[in-house]
Amino acid sequence: MEYKILPLIDRPDALKSLSSEEISALAVEIRSFLCENVTKTGGHLASNLGIVELTIALHRVFDSPRDHILFDVGHQSYVHKMLTGRLEAFDTLRQPGGLSGFTKPSESPHDPFGAGHSSTSVSAALGFAQADRLEGSDQYTIAVLGDGAYTGGMVHEALNNCEKDLNLIIVLNENEMSISQNIGTFADQISKIRTSKGYFRTKRRITNAVRHIPFIGHMLFRRIVKTKKIIKNILYGSNCFEELGLYYLGPVDGHDYERVERVLAQAKYMGQATLVHIKTQKGKGYKPAESEPEKYHGIPPKGRNPVANFSKAFGEAIVDMAKAHTDICAVTAAMSDGTGLNQFRETFPNRFFDVGIAEPHAVTFAAGLAANHFKPFVAIYSSFLQRAYDNVLHDAALQRLGLVLCIDRAGLSPGDGPTHHGIYDVSLLSTIPEIEIYTPYTFEKLRVCMQAAYERGQLAAIRYPNGPNPSAESFAEHGWLRYDFGGRQPSRIVITYGSIVREALAAKREMDFGIILLEKIKPYAEIAKEIEAILPAGCQKIVFLEEGVYNGGAGMILKNILHTKVDIEILAINNSFGEGTFGENLYETCGISKKQILEALK
Repeated sequence: MEYKILPLIDRPDALKSLSSEEISALAVEIRSFLCENVTKTGGHLASNLGIVELTIALHRVFDSPRDHILFDVGHQSYVHKMLTGRLEAFDTLRQPGGLSGFTKPSESPHDPFGAGHSSTSVSAALGFAQADRLEGSDQYTIAVLGDGAYTGGMVHEALNNCEKDLNLIIVLNENEMSISQNIGTFADQISKIRTSKGYFRTKRRITNAVRHIPFIGHMLFRRIVKTKKIIKNILYGSNCFEELGLYYLGPVDGHDYERVERVLAQAKYMGQATLVHIKTQKGKGYKPAESEPEKYHGIPPKGRNPVANFSKAFGEAIVDMAKAHTDICAVTAAMSDGTGLNQFRETFPNRFFDVGIAEPHAVTFAAGLAANHFKPFVAIYSSFLQRAYDNVLHDAALQRLGLVLCIDRAGLSPGDGPTHHGIYDVSLLSTIPEIEIYTPYTFEKLRVCMQAAYERGQLAAIRYPNGPNPSAESFAEHGWLRYDFGGRQPSRIVITYGSIVREALAAKREMDFGIILLEKIKPYAEIAKEIEAILPAGCQKIVFLEEGVYNGGAGMILKNILHTKVDIEILAINNSFGEGTFGENLYETCGISKKQILEALK
């Protein structure tokens, strides 16, 4: 497509002079650009196709970066990035050191708050709005909240904390599930009236007139408001947002540009905390994404064909186990597809629980199942497990309940970056007494770990990467270890776990050393004894390689308890969030690549 308008928009101000016809043409160009580029680089396509008109309207009505626009989760911010001077960087999207797939303050002043996890926008927006009020500023804060994020508990905690007299606007972008019942011609016409300029002018004049009636003005006004509320509840049903003190506008068709801009302008005019309800279609303008929005929510880069991975292997294994054990349940926090639980959901609908984007609740809910004689497996991404640490410690571990944490996407995430790196779970969980941590290397060992955790009946964690089934032909087995000594007694050993072993295997092709691969790391004392049992007598150097943080990691713990005088060096992610450098291998940036392994062994 020939882009005529989009390349001219290098800042939000440039949008304000466009005519209605130019805005319509711009929306078409944006959707074409998204389809052309995101299908190459990979990323979140459907959600961004659905938010085009809303994003244009936000930047025409408000003044970014003076006004604060916060996107929840952040993956729906691609259009926002395009309109704020980052169009030319889209060929670097989701590459280490390139354009982030989420909002990122260090990337642009138009990103006031970083977001890679869900349901944080309203809490952060409240902080911005309160800070502006404390400083006497008339700036606006706008939180763009997807209806999926609305299932997160933090959103409701924040809504409960809202105050009426804030320059705060919450845009609820409903694109998947029905939140309200007031859909239909009559309600639509009422919505149009309630968002018109004349309606607000009339309302303010009547309010002022009634309040100024001597003696009875304020009492009469309260009765009118109460009567109006009763009538509105009859027509619309009870509105929880107005019960919380927010003024409610909507619902509005999010692809009717003029209505979207008008309702946002009226929300700005209100001068109080307001919720704007927008209804959009995921994948709008791209037929494949319209028909299968879940499939096009996040897509891989062009040329990367989907392969069997650990998530799929986990899903198949838990279905097989659940056929044999009727006490097995599966719990997920809005990630049934990503964690491989779709087959379980279809096969055992009564034992499948999707609790929405609410990871703390997922763990405590599973703890309740476990306390009442069931065996729940909680499938959760490593980066999202961070949100549920207290629930694991207080609700599961302390009560010695037998739930199994199935920790997906363990390790670095080069595409999504620091917000999605699964590099903290080992350090976090290692502090918890009595928990066992399994680190299977192959699909087959994943099944063994799941069965072992089930039979043990106590709190356990099984962590695995987002990758295919690796070959284990070169490894011999000893208990929970695999090892490859090349038929000799090597003087140098690399000890590791997880998919980072591929870096060790790559280094082994250039230098003679042995590898010990751990498929269980806690209880550490037990694993230390297994390592000592196979450690070559002439070993002079051990390098512990870890795709996780150094502090509190498995390497640090094992180094302290191994009964050996051999020099031990730890290669782990030290004092870093795993930020990438463009054009550089992320493992090298983090100090855990083949290059650093060879240097340490030499």
